[in-house]
Amino acid sequence: MTPTVLFDAHCVLCTGSVAFILRHERAPTLHFASVHSAQGAALAARHGLTPEMLDQTFALITDRALLRSDAALHIAAHLRHPWRAATLARIIPRPLRDALYSAVARNRYRLFGRRETCYLPPPEAAHRFDSA
Repeated sequence: MTPTVLFDAHCVLCTGSVAFILRHERAPTLHFASVHSAQGAALAARHGLTPEMLDQTFALITDRALLRSDAALHIAAHLRHPWRAATLARIIPRPLRDALYSAVARNRYRLFGRRETCYLPPPEAAHRFDSA
């Protein structure tokens, strides 16, 4: 299964992260879907993820769903150096990583803002995004 990143297309931090991933991937292997799209919601549901679970997290779905810092670290493994070094954060216990991740996620709209319209990918990457 193609690794798919589920993200909040209204969140400035989230869409900025997607743009960062697109610029720094080692190879164009990741696909993307908004948690607000029909395809994103269906993919999440197939893996037992509810909209509430996805309200404050990235998810990376391959053969299983990864959430919060686990998803972020697996996404980092797809990036070029030096960004790939972020995977070293695996040495930090998951509860601590997830606590920090969740604190930022809870406050993402207040800290970074909210988009009035959904994120539109760059034309050269549009085929990697599930829409509608």
